[in-house]
Amino acid sequence: MADSNGYELLDSGSFQKLERFGSVVLSRPCAQAVWQQTLAKADWQKVTATFFRDGGNQWRGRDNLPETWAIEVDGTKFQLSSTDFGHLGIFPEQRDQWRRIREVCTEYAKRHNRPARVLNLFAYSGGSTLAAAHAGAEVCHVDASKGMVDWARKNAAINGLEEKPIRWIVDDVTKFLERELRRDRQYDLLILDPPSYGRGAKGEVFKIENDLPPLLSLLGKLMSPEPLGVLLSCHTPELTPISLHHLLKQQFGRNGGKVEHGEMQLRGAPGVLPLPSGSFAWWLGD
Repeated sequence: MADSNGYELLDSGSFQKLERFGSVVLSRPCAQAVWQQTLAKADWQKVTATFFRDGGNQWRGRDNLPETWAIEVDGTKFQLSSTDFGHLGIFPEQRDQWRRIREVCTEYAKRHNRPARVLNLFAYSGGSTLAAAHAGAEVCHVDASKGMVDWARKNAAINGLEEKPIRWIVDDVTKFLERELRRDRQYDLLILDPPSYGRGAKGEVFKIENDLPPLLSLLGKLMSPEPLGVLLSCHTPELTPISLHHLLKQQFGRNGGKVEHGEMQLRGAPGVLPLPSGSFAWWLGD
């Protein structure tokens, strides 16, 4: 059963962030939090568990965590679990994008009398896939990790979306796109959240600074004649919102439309300092 209170940023500072995931409170490292903590030290000591990287990735208090637990964020349920890298199976800084995906897919279906065809790359545990499926879109979910694709499928199931038209693909993104191009497949909405560095299903290396521009060029060939848009996000510090804006403007702006860009943020109650956490840009077709 998902906790309807969902996610909340409680505090940040001194290179740490304090967050609540349902009833679980965690302290984890955060390089962006260069300011001082607002809450008292005693509040930070009430955590369920702490993740730290000094001397290697480690959890303190991991035994206090459930093996899995569920939360709900803006109407979507997520199954969470602690990982050896400190991740939990959700990136809540994407919640504004998930909300926007639902909105634009709903509007697209009304305007075109058919569901939007959505391609979600580097799709992780499926937040964007779930958002699009909730809005009635047809989704292709691609990730190189079988474990993450299995996790995303579980998230679809707990949201009652297991029967929705979602293709679950475990593959290297570039190789998959090349095959889709040969199949003459087209998509209305392209979503990608590439890592700074990653390995494909068969050890293929991805370096964002080298591989993102040709990847966007390949995606341009898969865009439908009735495009909804492109959502590009990342957590690579060197790629600022303006960097992502320029990439989408050059690749897709020649077709008209508009480009929006900004910082993703973790947020809590009023008075809690928002925490920057990556960049995003949207190209939206006319």
